[in-house]
Amino acid sequence: MSRDREDAHREDSNNELDLTATRRRLLQVALGAGGAASLAALGAFPKSAAAAGTAGAFPEHKPWKFAFVNHVTTNPFFVPTQYGIADACALLGCSYQWTGSQKSVAAEMVNAMNTAIAAKVDGIAVCLVDLHAFNDPVKKAHEAGIPVFAYNADAKGNDRLAYIGQDLYLAGQALGERIVSLVDEGEVVGFIATPGQLNIQPRLDGAADAIKASGKSITLTQIASGPTVNEEVSRVDAYYVGHNNVKGMFAVDAGSTMAVGKAMEKYGLHAKGVRAGGFDLLPETLDAIANGHLDFTIDQQPYLQGFYTVMEMFLFQMSGGLSGPADINTGLKFITKDGVQPYLKTQSRYEGNSEKPMLIERSGPIG
Repeated sequence: MSRDREDAHREDSNNELDLTATRRRLLQVALGAGGAASLAALGAFPKSAAAAGTAGAFPEHKPWKFAFVNHVTTNPFFVPTQYGIADACALLGCSYQWTGSQKSVAAEMVNAMNTAIAAKVDGIAVCLVDLHAFNDPVKKAHEAGIPVFAYNADAKGNDRLAYIGQDLYLAGQALGERIVSLVDEGEVVGFIATPGQLNIQPRLDGAADAIKASGKSITLTQIASGPTVNEEVSRVDAYYVGHNNVKGMFAVDAGSTMAVGKAMEKYGLHAKGVRAGGFDLLPETLDAIANGHLDFTIDQQPYLQGFYTVMEMFLFQMSGGLSGPADINTGLKFITKDGVQPYLKTQSRYEGNSEKPMLIERSGPIG
């Protein structure tokens, strides 16, 4: 190599080192200003979060790309999940693709997994909403050296490396116990977007078991509300019109819970003694709680289901497969009228009601 070429090569190398140092300084500024989620706004990484450059003791690495295969890609429940994914990718210098099905069609999700495998992504996260449909794709991915993690929904017997999400059956039991505390006897309805799917069916099963164990004379009827929000609203409304003697209206998914709140308000049901509640933190659900139409909702922290899953896939790659996989229960928290105000007053990526990265100052005691 000539001296001129050597000098040019050395200059290019120094420029790369300077760029890496600049990225790290920007990351430190971002963390001090309110979290790694502000990286894109500061220009440290492109909005796609595909640029390399990491913080802390992590060495430089390739910009790993992860595929998230979802069963209802346009459902508002997963807005905070996607923020969690994006924030973790920005923090760690990775990128992701959001893909799958809009209406819980397992075959479409399997096709998305196969596409991700063919593209040789560095990790796949999938909602295992079917007991058998994903067994072969997961095996195929692992044979290709691509780690697979489950989030939001899990399937017993699947070879995924770990599950990140709520313990769905136990959450359902907690729902059933709350129903028993609110209703003495009579008919109650449990709305479920897509019966049989493993992200929500275990909740309704757990609720039914808890009601049965109570010994109370309560009849729980399962009603399919549909995979899209518009379907859920219309079917919940229609059910009440045909069953106006119901004593309780409950749901096991975000859209159906929001739809229950709308029906409760429309017909003034809480004042008539009907009790109601469900899952997740859609803005309409929180408003319904604050205004006395819903008795409660259950938070499962969807942001963490995205953020933690990226963290596990990243650590798996960083450690050469020696670390990373760990089952994580993202929790169960009842939100009632007494505790809903902080959720209404706070606009954040963590609850999915704001795009803006921010540091939220906490005040008062914990609990």
